[in-house]
Amino acid sequence: MGSTRLPGKVLRPIGHLPLLGHVLGRLSLLRHPVHAVVATTDLAQDDAIAGYCASARTDCFRGSGPDVLDRYFQCARRYGFSHVVRLTADNPFTDMDELDRLVALHLAEGNAFTHSFGQLPVGVGAEIFSFDALEKSHREGHAAHHREHVDEYLIENPGLFKTGILHVPSSKASPELRLTVDTEDDWRLADRLVRQSGTEWLTTERLITSCSPSA
Repeated sequence: MGSTRLPGKVLRPIGHLPLLGHVLGRLSLLRHPVHAVVATTDLAQDDAIAGYCASARTDCFRGSGPDVLDRYFQCARRYGFSHVVRLTADNPFTDMDELDRLVALHLAEGNAFTHSFGQLPVGVGAEIFSFDALEKSHREGHAAHHREHVDEYLIENPGLFKTGILHVPSSKASPELRLTVDTEDDWRLADRLVRQSGTEWLTTERLITSCSPSA
């Protein structure tokens, strides 16, 4: 809730749902079984997030605000997760078909870290890391950016972690398109796309078409 560029964005409505509602709601489209936990901070400003999770009957873990890596690690340890799918609460349009493929690839290859970044529109991809990789990052990643961004130690040390990259269909390859919500303009676009479509669960192909200059 304490975003400096777009305060309160996590619960800001996009169409008929708050942003966080889109992130959680899309999980109903996932074929792989998952245990969803919202990992927010223990700051008073995020009491509203805990309240929303209670009303949505979603587990909520509260931990450090500035040390996001520690928050993820403590949450994963509390729930006994072997692998963690990271979905940040500023991405209402995560592609669940590609996430299913990402999970399958990660498990089949026995990877420590698997992602689909750099191909899909910004905000549509996702990443998965094993608990062992998260634990190693937590133990050895001491720089400020390691603690703030969770995956930076993994990205900076590919030799330490078996890493996989999911290749997506060409119809979804639009890395220049921005579909995350970090600014007022981002929010206006996301809200317009959902309201014009009449559905919250827009496909990546439809999002790309709707954002094209001829749309």
